[in-house]
Amino acid sequence: MPNDTKNTPVKDLSYDESITELKTILSSLQDEKLSIDDLTVTIKRASELLEFCHSRLKSTEQEVEKIIVKLGLGD
Repeated sequence: MPNDTKNTPVKDLSYDESITELKTILSSLQDEKLSIDDLTVTIKRASELLEFCHSRLKSTEQEVEKIIVKLGLGD
């Protein structure tokens, strides 16, 4: 996994890479390491990463539900 994914399009990242980048962003916000000039770009990137992660989680949930139904293990 690359150490710096901030220039990689979100759609090309794995879920784990996205979470790692979000943690890095959160850390830089908490430590006030971002300049005002970078803040908007960073928040936009975080928003895109969060949207991607939410979509992946929802998709995975739907797939798992289908498998459970297929196996007859659902309610």
